[in-house]
Amino acid sequence: MNNFEFKNPTKIIFGKDTIKKLENEIPENAKVLFLYGGGSIKKNGIYEQVSNALSNVKVIEFGGIPANPEYDVLMDALKIIKEQHITYLLAVGGGSVIDGTKFLSAAAVYDGDTPWDILTKNIRTQKGMPFGTVLTLPATGSEMNSGAVITRASTKEKLAMGGPGLFPEFSILDPQVIRSIPERQLANGITDAFTHVLEQYMTYPIEATLQDRFAESILQTLIEVAPKVLKNPSDYKPAADFMWSCTMALNGLIQKGVPGDWAVHMMGHELTALFGIDHARTLAIVAPSHYKYNFEAKKAKLAQYGERVWNITEGSQDDKAYAAIEKTEAFFKQLGIATKLSDYTEKYEGTAEEISKRFTDRGWNGLGEHQDLSPDKVEKIVKMAY
Repeated sequence: MNNFEFKNPTKIIFGKDTIKKLENEIPENAKVLFLYGGGSIKKNGIYEQVSNALSNVKVIEFGGIPANPEYDVLMDALKIIKEQHITYLLAVGGGSVIDGTKFLSAAAVYDGDTPWDILTKNIRTQKGMPFGTVLTLPATGSEMNSGAVITRASTKEKLAMGGPGLFPEFSILDPQVIRSIPERQLANGITDAFTHVLEQYMTYPIEATLQDRFAESILQTLIEVAPKVLKNPSDYKPAADFMWSCTMALNGLIQKGVPGDWAVHMMGHELTALFGIDHARTLAIVAPSHYKYNFEAKKAKLAQYGERVWNITEGSQDDKAYAAIEKTEAFFKQLGIATKLSDYTEKYEGTAEEISKRFTDRGWNGLGEHQDLSPDKVEKIVKMAY
């Protein structure tokens, strides 16, 4: 196992009817910007619960943060933060609202003229404006980490940011909220969390036994609860397992002491930026081709994954590894997630070349756990995913 340091300061408040505990977490003298997405929280009772819990503090609302948090929309929110002298941010939503709030946390204290530089110049935020979250859609794990991804429609870019100052101060996780989530979004959440684990696990053996077991247990749990969550999201037990699995998939714990990949996400982000495809679905498009292209480098871990997660016991190491890729793709399809780019757009020709060029222009010359996935290799992987 590699050396590592680990600190996660986010307080988690988990369980039934916990949204009311929000009133104990925000300072009484705070001036709060309450951020949310498309307005579904006003139909499912969450908005009322949050509003009641905020009755003792000054609150200004900002709704309309889209599914891929859009820079220009967030700049409107930043203007309110400056003009109204906001001191605390509250994200009520899924990963997009929380990621957008992290950008605002960073931008609110940024000294530069152009906050987009935080993303393009990889400026890490050491101390942002304090914020908390009320999670309404399990998927990204953003409620317990310090990373975010922001989209800019005008340039068709989707870029990541982060820093130790961007952990939520607290996050409230009530599994009951998933009762009103559409099946498509639940499938996306399962796929997103599953792929988050794979990005930190599907590399090469490094004798980090406990980390492997942590990762495998999250994968097994997601596989087990997926059909139950999709069939009946009101069933509390699988809902709770689903929500906590999504959080544990990307709160930093399972990545410590082991190599990470993240090339699937880098390629997937471009498909979202270019075509507007749901983030989770871009991961399902890219992952199988990525593992097939990098089969020799990953086959030891793929075979282990096949044995431990999918109970594949027959055949050689190569046989088990390839069967594991097939099982993964089949799992995505069982969730209703198509795994080829051509399933989402007829205008896929030239996509691989465009993504390769973008990576070259950004100087992204070596992705993956070995830092050897060059833009020309990325081009081949994306073509395999057509």
